[in-house]
Amino acid sequence: MRGSGTIDGTLLLLLLFLLAGVAAPAACVLWFMNAAASSQAASARQSVMEAYRGQLRLIRDRVEADWDSRAKELAKQAARGTPEDFARIVAAHSADSVIFLRPDGTPTYPARPKPPMNDPAADRNDWRAAQELEQRHNWQPAIAAYGAIAKSNADASVAARAAQGEIRAVLQTNKSAAVDTILQYFASGRLVNATDLHGRMIAADEHLLAFRLMPTRDPRRATALRRLTGWINDYRSPMPSSQRLFLMNELSSAGVQFPTYDAEKLGAQVLESEPVRAGAGLEAIRVPQLWKLTVKGGQAIVLLRDSTVAASQRSALNEAGSNSGAVFELIPPGMKQPDEAIAAGPMLPGWQIAFTLRDTNSVAEAARRRTTRYIVAGYIVVAAVCITGLLLGQALRRQMRLTRLKTDLVATVSHELKTPLASMRLLVDTLLEDVSPNPLKTREYLQLIAGENLRLTRLIENFLAFSRIERRRQSFEFRETDPLAVVEAAASAVRERFHVETEVEPDLPSIDADEDALVTVLLNLLDNAYKYTPAEKRIILRAYSEASFSLRGTLVPLPTSRAEARRRLKPAPQNSSHVIFSVEDNGIGIASREQKRIFRKFYQVDRRLARETGGCGLGLSIVDYIVRAHGGVVRVQSRPGAGSTFSVAVPFRRQAKGAAA
Repeated sequence: MRGSGTIDGTLLLLLLFLLAGVAAPAACVLWFMNAAASSQAASARQSVMEAYRGQLRLIRDRVEADWDSRAKELAKQAARGTPEDFARIVAAHSADSVIFLRPDGTPTYPARPKPPMNDPAADRNDWRAAQELEQRHNWQPAIAAYGAIAKSNADASVAARAAQGEIRAVLQTNKSAAVDTILQYFASGRLVNATDLHGRMIAADEHLLAFRLMPTRDPRRATALRRLTGWINDYRSPMPSSQRLFLMNELSSAGVQFPTYDAEKLGAQVLESEPVRAGAGLEAIRVPQLWKLTVKGGQAIVLLRDSTVAASQRSALNEAGSNSGAVFELIPPGMKQPDEAIAAGPMLPGWQIAFTLRDTNSVAEAARRRTTRYIVAGYIVVAAVCITGLLLGQALRRQMRLTRLKTDLVATVSHELKTPLASMRLLVDTLLEDVSPNPLKTREYLQLIAGENLRLTRLIENFLAFSRIERRRQSFEFRETDPLAVVEAAASAVRERFHVETEVEPDLPSIDADEDALVTVLLNLLDNAYKYTPAEKRIILRAYSEASFSLRGTLVPLPTSRAEARRRLKPAPQNSSHVIFSVEDNGIGIASREQKRIFRKFYQVDRRLARETGGCGLGLSIVDYIVRAHGGVVRVQSRPGAGSTFSVAVPFRRQAKGAAA
């Protein structure tokens, strides 16, 4: 084992030197190739960059002129500062939202909610009486009082507010009647455009209430929703922005979509986040990713998102880059900027115009052409070195495997030969030291010596057979053979060492086989059954025909009891094609994951040398070789703790011949 470790260490050291000898020149060649390509590519890239930097300045002038023109156009669209202008600018996608201002800078639309105005009906006796009845929950008198004011008052605002009071009172008594009252007053007529003290459109609020009160199947519900949606989308209606946004939020849950919904939300968000003041150029505000642009005169502030600002110049930038190998971009402040960028101009403070190459491979194409020969030569050298190293590595790997195999074989053989020799020497020495030999004891010792001699003989025969197989010198003499003779020969050979039961089907057809080789197969299987069956041993050797045995791997259904075996002992059917020899034991069994490996050369489930069973892992590999030479197949059925059954199928009805393997 010490010599094996030295050999493995030497081979490992050689392998490491081999890897270093392959990696070092390959790395040097790759470094040289990379340096040459990088140098040429950098030179070509520098010249291309200079050309695109000049184009950047032209694009900046074009962007500046475009934004100046855009600001003038927005100033025209926002000249009146009405809600209709708001809807028109948003519908034209000129801005994400807009806030109109009075000369003093106060927002007009969208605007914050107004404080309530003085109530013109507060001093009226009939109004106060109606309010008092409502507060006392005298609903019917309150309904009559509010209804009288709503029908008789010439002021539409007062009449509409009285109608609201009547609706509140009716709602306390009958929801369906409340819906009828709402539609009676506000479906059409002079009260539709009336507003309350906060400037809110009363008809819109009442229609929302009616929509909520109506059952889903009420046919009037769709009409009320359509009428309410029309008022919201009609920017000529007397509806403040706060009420419009509230109604949009409420109806969005019903699946209604509004073209100006996002613009209304954006305007309200800006009004809540900071005081709105006019400025100069495009400026950032507190709302993230949002910018304001004050139009000329300061009567409006246009709100633009990052994406809108970038999209507004996308066509110009795409046009500039369509005829070149670069992509031009408008970069907002705070974003990571490419190396090649310049300021976008006074109209877009903090913004940058940058470009990136569309295809860097085209820039380096000239450099690649100049270095192609070097690269090809370098690849050839690297490939040659790698292939050589791979071949040498495989040779070393095979040598290491062969060396380890030889070392293991020597250790195994030494152990297996030493054990029976030591036993025989001990027995002989004991007999020689005995002055007055006891005949019974002498015979017993001689039987033990004979057993060890037989064990040693079987071991040497296995080694010789393996040697002939490896050198392809093993030959077989096929002749007509009686399966019963094979079974009797194998059973007789082991009967002195252990008991084996035999079950042979009568009238088995003869087979074309080498009888001695088949006996060797059965002896190896019986020896394994004996070695791996502790305690009470029950070993059964069977021979029978089986028409259903498949050479593709179907296992033979073996009998599990003597009764079943007697039932199966009958003449072979005429369509049988194989004779099955099986060895069954009640030993320790074999795990399923090991069953495919046990036929390999030198493979042993128990790899320790100091084991009780002995052997060197050649028996089953010899069995497999002999059976395959006969055109048969060997299979195993086993479970740990439940014993094992090895089955050998040998075909018959074939021409007798002599074969050499």
